[in-house]
Amino acid sequence: MGMEAVRVEALFDALEARLKARPARTFDLPGRVLREAAVLMPLFERDGVPYVVFTRRPAHLRTHAGQYAFPGGGQEAKDVTPLETALRETEEELGIARGGVRVLGLLDETPTTSSYRIRPYVGVIPGDGKYVPNPAEVDLVLEVPLVRLMDPAILRVERHAWEGVEHDVHFYTHGEHVIWGATARILRDFLLLVADVPGVQAVLDAPLPAGY
Repeated sequence: MGMEAVRVEALFDALEARLKARPARTFDLPGRVLREAAVLMPLFERDGVPYVVFTRRPAHLRTHAGQYAFPGGGQEAKDVTPLETALRETEEELGIARGGVRVLGLLDETPTTSSYRIRPYVGVIPGDGKYVPNPAEVDLVLEVPLVRLMDPAILRVERHAWEGVEHDVHFYTHGEHVIWGATARILRDFLLLVADVPGVQAVLDAPLPAGY
């Protein structure tokens, strides 16, 4: 394992420690019953570079069609815990065996406009790129180097009204890909956590492969 890969592993260790040290904030919407959902934010290391994985939802889906997301979905009766939901959905959507995921912890809950409360887990997956996307749920797998997501130049913030209240809506633009909505809120929470890790800049300074 090269020095860059060792630094990435140390970053993952630091994120795990921080996630376990801070309780995730819960979310409730007065007067509204929110359905339970969970997602996994997949991270991996390849050639000394940390990446975040997103999926794009097919255009034919009834909700959030064409949007970028993390693998996940609504909690089913067979799921004993929200984490089990996130790992099951990751396996179903991307073919990543749940036993191959190192779960680092849980970010703050966030709502969706479709009346779900999402519990977002962060986990490390193998960096071999061997996905088996389910075409019914995924039409693109997007790997983005963490350093690109940390670049403030790709972020814009707009004010949108929801439930009669104005909120900041974050948009992360990576090439032709625009990440927004609940996925962007989860991503922003994660990036703030990353920025607080001492020595993270050494990880972000690792040279990127051609095309990134």
